[in-house]
Amino acid sequence: MSQTPDVVPEAPLDQTEHGLEPAGPGWFVLNAREAAWRHAPGRSAICLFEGDGEAEFDQLGINVGVLEPGQIMAMYHWEADQEDFLVLSGEAVAIVEGEERRLRAWDLLHCPAGARHTIVGAGDGPCIVVAVGARDRSTGPEWGGYERNDAAARHGASVEQETDVPAEAYAGLVRRGPARYRDGWLPE
Repeated sequence: MSQTPDVVPEAPLDQTEHGLEPAGPGWFVLNAREAAWRHAPGRSAICLFEGDGEAEFDQLGINVGVLEPGQIMAMYHWEADQEDFLVLSGEAVAIVEGEERRLRAWDLLHCPAGARHTIVGAGDGPCIVVAVGARDRSTGPEWGGYERNDAAARHGASVEQETDVPAEAYAGLVRRGPARYRDGWLPE
């Protein structure tokens, strides 16, 4: 018979100027509207529930992204682990292995390890996407990479040259910085 594990403590939540962030390991409950976000003009807004690293999630990354029409979630890339994306509201275009697919509320995009992909906001309003990714192999030097793709390039989501360095892939875009949640990013 297995031994019962020690009690997992509740992580404290620190109030920062940009919202609440977990301040250490443990379990917690955090509403996306109260959490710290990352945003830049012309870029999608992202709620990073794990904050800036104090409570980094070891096994599974999860965030909520808000994409306006034409905004890219990420540059066209592949990762060494599985990623999945659930559209909660709005519309988007998924570009997977060079193929474009329309996404609408409650569509799930599943990307096995190695699948090249990105998502671009579409329609006439914001698109809200929950992104989930495994972290077994996608956090070290062999995490994945960015590749040139014509379909992604038509949406401004492709690198010119293949790279595995995020700073190179995003050099032409304004870097997202810490931000406080803004009314209207998430529906009621």
